[in-house]
Amino acid sequence: MGHTVREIADSIGARAEGDLDLVITRAAEPASAGPDDLAMASTPKYAEMLAQGQARAAMLWPGADWQAMGLRAAILPDRPRFAMSGLTRMLDQGQGFATGIHPAAIIDDTAELGEGVSVGPLAVISAGARIGAGSVIGPQCFIGRDARLGPDCFLREQVSIGARVRIGARFIAQPGVRIGGDGFSFVTPEPSAVENARKTLGDQGDAKPQAWARIHSLGAVTIGDDVEIGMNTTVDSGTIRDTRIGNGTKLDSQIQIGHNVVVGNDTLICAQVGVAGSSVIGNNVVLGGQSGVSDNIFIGDRVILGAATKALSNVPAGRTMLGYPATQMENQMEIYKALRRLPRLLRDVAALRKMVSKSSQDG
Repeated sequence: MGHTVREIADSIGARAEGDLDLVITRAAEPASAGPDDLAMASTPKYAEMLAQGQARAAMLWPGADWQAMGLRAAILPDRPRFAMSGLTRMLDQGQGFATGIHPAAIIDDTAELGEGVSVGPLAVISAGARIGAGSVIGPQCFIGRDARLGPDCFLREQVSIGARVRIGARFIAQPGVRIGGDGFSFVTPEPSAVENARKTLGDQGDAKPQAWARIHSLGAVTIGDDVEIGMNTTVDSGTIRDTRIGNGTKLDSQIQIGHNVVVGNDTLICAQVGVAGSSVIGNNVVLGGQSGVSDNIFIGDRVILGAATKALSNVPAGRTMLGYPATQMENQMEIYKALRRLPRLLRDVAALRKMVSKSSQDG
């Protein structure tokens, strides 16, 4: 089933020109687009590839000369990148999960499912769990005892939600998400070498080897509305209070959120980030891929950590940080430039030493 150029433009609030009754079946890259595809050519660079394909319509940029490109129609959004959000939502064919309750699902008699909830094969919904109306629980998912999911949640296959977890509306979990496992929290009978080293910044003192005792997780996880979590990401339960993730926050794949962490609203956390226990991440923060946050520190609102940055101490609001340990990006770039000049500097110093030594011998 397709959509006309007019329908697509109206849906995303964009201007359209040309033959608005052309039917579009899918979006495609310009070089591979067929006659029924909408070519994604949002910049002049991509538009150069239109001649390699067969597209009759394209999404371009404001003021683009679409007729000179040999097209019959064009959609011209003010912000093409943002328009992709509405376009992809409109053209998304979904995962094909069947509606209703699959006969191979296991649902406790005390669980409560809202109107229109779908449950896939081999899913398990435990005692006391409540699933909001319109939610989809994919195949092989697990919902723990007394867990709560708001309306219109969408759990892909093999998602685990632990006991007493609270999740708001319109939550999306990609395959393999794990919410509500116990935190990584252990303690020794006497102060350990790690505690001494942390206090002294290096000296382990006279601490002797000891066995680790487990601290159980009595808290759970609370997640706000409109949160999305990527594949194989884990969020640990809190020790006493809940680990918390705010409204509108998006987590990429393979992220670890430790116990007692608090993440604010509309924060973006990219792949392979690790956030250690009891840290506080503010609102509108961006943590770049493979960045890390040490335990018991705060990252202020609107902070950006560049890729692979390691924050070992508090970061004030509004800072852009880079490096290990994290420093302000402009300072880190100066340090990097200095490091690149270091071999030449060392050669110059060696030459000067040789000259001084030779002058001394001649004198």
